Amino acid sequence: MKAVIPVAGAGKRLRPLTYTQPKPLIPVAGKPIISFIVDQLLGAGVEEFIFIVGYLGEKIESYIQDKYPDLEATFVTQTDRLGSGHALWIAREHFADAEEIIIFFGDVIIDAKIEEIVHNKHSCLAVKKVADPRQFGVVELRGSQKVHRLVEKPRIPRSDLAMVGIYKIKEVPLLIDALSFNISREIKTNEQFPLTDALMRMLEKDVHFDIYPVDNWFDCGQRQVLLETNAIFLDREGFASEDIPNLENSIIIHPVSIGKDCRISNSIIGPHVTVGSNVMINNAILKESIIGNYTSIKEVILQRSVVGNDTSITGLRQSLNIGDNTEIDFSNG
Repeated sequence: MKAVIPVAGAGKRLRPLTYTQPKPLIPVAGKPIISFIVDQLLGAGVEEFIFIVGYLGEKIESYIQDKYPDLEATFVTQTDRLGSGHALWIAREHFADAEEIIIFFGDVIIDAKIEEIVHNKHSCLAVKKVADPRQFGVVELRGSQKVHRLVEKPRIPRSDLAMVGIYKIKEVPLLIDALSFNISREIKTNEQFPLTDALMRMLEKDVHFDIYPVDNWFDCGQRQVLLETNAIFLDREGFASEDIPNLENSIIIHPVSIGKDCRISNSIIGPHVTVGSNVMINNAILKESIIGNYTSIKEVILQRSVVGNDTSITGLRQSLNIGDNTEIDFSNG
């Protein structure tokens, strides 16, 4: 079993935050998205990882090597972002010898028993019913369980069952053949080569796919969903900070996650706030927000805000979505 994790996307829906920070490294409840994925797969017994990187890929590679120094990891660069199918195709040499693979898109957090997908005796698609299937790869069923058709972002959906970004593939040679067939013949959907089209070709070759409904699926590509996910996980055991040191004239409204070496004074923090490491907060009120590392916040009230790393904010009462290496000063001085 090898895990293939595509993380080459530019995270356009989270700009300006993702101009300097790859989306998989954005923290949720004090933990980068990519760590949710790696930890789940390690817990399911997966030992070999292939990361398909692109935009700011060196930061993802550096994080994985630092956080997981013993991980058996390979990094493949997707220079031209031509879709998820193209990403898998350029990495094919690194998993062609695998008996089976699990594909896990690097921008989603899943509530599921990943080991049940990993150890399924058939190829498997993780799915979830959604309100608007037009933005996803959709599974059409015949009867209650048999996969009949797979469609990428249908204009008129015939199903509300979306694929959520986890795929267990047993027929690895057939997957590579399907990817090569579509790419060599320039068979595209919306000017890209989605994985969905290759899976559909496998289905036409009589490959059997099981479906695996997941409990919750957090597509963290939008600020609203990112903040909601942050709040949900902070409410769960094991994510919020417990041993918060005494802070100068400040109040903590749990749950919150506060990183190392922070200086917080004369402030109210929480609920549902994630604060990175080496952050300075003074005379501020923060709630339902994510604050990056090495950030300075003074004399502000922030709610439902996402603030990147190395950022300075002074004298403001607003809701913000701010990228890395930014300085904003709304004070009168």
